[in-house]
Amino acid sequence: MDASVIVVGAGPTGLTLAGELRLAGVDVVVLDRLAERTGESRGLGFTTRTMEIFDQRGLLHRLGDMGTGNGGHFGGIPVDFGVLDSVHQAAKTVPQSDTETMLEGWARELGADIRRGHELLSLDDLGDGVEVTVRGPGGVESRLAASYLVGCDGGRSTVRKAVGFDFPGTPATLEMYLADIKGIDLKPRLIGETFPGGMVMSGPLGDRGVTRIIVCERGTPPRRRTEPPAFAEVAAAWERITGIDISHAEHEWVSAFGDATRLVTEYRRGRVLLAGDAAHIHLPAGGQGMNTGVQDAVNLGWKLAAVVRGTAPEGLLDTYHEERHAVGERLMMNTRAQGLLFLSGDEVQPLRDVFRELIRYEEVSRHLAGMVSGLEIRYDVGPGRHPLLGLRMPHLELVGERRKTSSTALLRAGRGVLLDLEDNAVLRGRAAGWSDRVDIVSSEPHGVPAGSPLSGTAALLVRPDGHVAWAAPGSHHDLPMALERWFGPSRIQQP
Repeated sequence: MDASVIVVGAGPTGLTLAGELRLAGVDVVVLDRLAERTGESRGLGFTTRTMEIFDQRGLLHRLGDMGTGNGGHFGGIPVDFGVLDSVHQAAKTVPQSDTETMLEGWARELGADIRRGHELLSLDDLGDGVEVTVRGPGGVESRLAASYLVGCDGGRSTVRKAVGFDFPGTPATLEMYLADIKGIDLKPRLIGETFPGGMVMSGPLGDRGVTRIIVCERGTPPRRRTEPPAFAEVAAAWERITGIDISHAEHEWVSAFGDATRLVTEYRRGRVLLAGDAAHIHLPAGGQGMNTGVQDAVNLGWKLAAVVRGTAPEGLLDTYHEERHAVGERLMMNTRAQGLLFLSGDEVQPLRDVFRELIRYEEVSRHLAGMVSGLEIRYDVGPGRHPLLGLRMPHLELVGERRKTSSTALLRAGRGVLLDLEDNAVLRGRAAGWSDRVDIVSSEPHGVPAGSPLSGTAALLVRPDGHVAWAAPGSHHDLPMALERWFGPSRIQQP
């Protein structure tokens, strides 16, 4: 084997997965056909859930100061994300190029082998491993072998097509333009501001003097482009819709995209798995695409590492599809709904008006904000009545024997955590057989507010991705069963 895992695609999803695998001690080779990063900033900022994920790995400080806030929208209709329960707000202005730089630095520091200018030509799943043919710099072809391969290579995924994953959905019905421009003063326009001829959006990207614009002209059929559109096309469409000439602006980059919505029927086929846009494409509403891909990678990374190391059975990988395909279905639903709201004409104005009325109710705002932010995600980890089962562990300040810490800091190493909140030596003893994979921590919660889902909690088993897999009291199976389900057999024979 040349590596335990080959990751195809060095965007945010692939780089996050590489870091997660290396954090677990698994060797990984990342292949990307481009010789260097594009520098483009398609994804802009992070949802609240992605902020939590980067925080649990200690990565947020690498991005410096970030503009954060609770303002958001659903289909162009303002939503207050401050109704959500999180210590983080969404980041609004982090270019994808900065995110990729940060993630690549982290993955390389951990020992990931990232090979740019290496294009995947063919792929064979041999049953007990995979082999690929790759064209490297200078056109030199070579063969690589690995135990598993993960396609993180975008909406036109070579991996998905090579393996024959079914990718049903709806084709694009229109074309939209996206560009970062400078040298022009444009007033901010929010998503949802419509004109008779279409929809435009504009807003500053930090303090660099750069403005992000999006243009959707009604009646523009989708085109299958092999290269980005000329800025002149974008400027002409902007002027037709708004009457404003922006053709004299400088452009940093330009792109076109559509509203196609597709989701693979399975995230895993044998030794090949998919993550990010390779598994799901949709209208980029609410900035969910890149964030969902990062969250795919964090869900998959620890599971794939456990299977590769032999500490967990291969069946653990099936939970990746079970958990993330359901998330993908919700993503398809909400982005299509948002598209109807902010891309349609006057015929849907009554629907917009109804949404504006409903969003005034906090329960509705909380529901829609949770959907877009990812905070609503609850995995099926087994029966039980504890309110945190399946949800992500909230940030909790903790006081141990030696130091203060937090539930977030305990996840830095990418291992499971058994959090004993009642100094129960018997409980800790029952988990001893998994101490090579799970950190067993005895600590007192600090400052648990009244009414918190942690009130009265005796212990929690937290997966490496931060989701609660077992809780006491409240789970309908015992701790060893939960440990074996998520972390494999004990290394100590249970009595």
